Amino acid sequence: MKTDRAAPESIGDYIAAFPADVQQKLEQLRRAIKAAEPAAEETISYQMPSFSLNGRNLVYFAAFKKHIGLYPAPTGIAEFADDLATYAAGKGTLQFPLAQPLPLELIGRIVRFRANEILAKPAKKKHG
Repeated sequence: MKTDRAAPESIGDYIAAFPADVQQKLEQLRRAIKAAEPAAEETISYQMPSFSLNGRNLVYFAAFKKHIGLYPAPTGIAEFADDLATYAAGKGTLQFPLAQPLPLELIGRIVRFRANEILAKPAKKKHG
């Protein structure tokens, strides 16, 4: 569903640009990520909603014509390969069809796994 519209300034702006049914799914995803890692910070990166933790990318997500993409880094996919077998996936991407309910519990587990990976590393220093 990407178009030539202006780059969003917040996750709320990004979500508001979609039809109501897609907005509902994006909000569910946003809440599931926040519930799994309350310390995560909402950002926009590469014109997509993202969450960061300790200065590192936690997950990105985006809506498309027929699916919602979740980008938890390759380790987040490899760790849950068996649970994700029914979804289209690539090295660092998952695709959840818009016509199906989001697997929110599984998404929460993936986010917690990624958060634990990040928290096991020293915090990234901010530039500037």
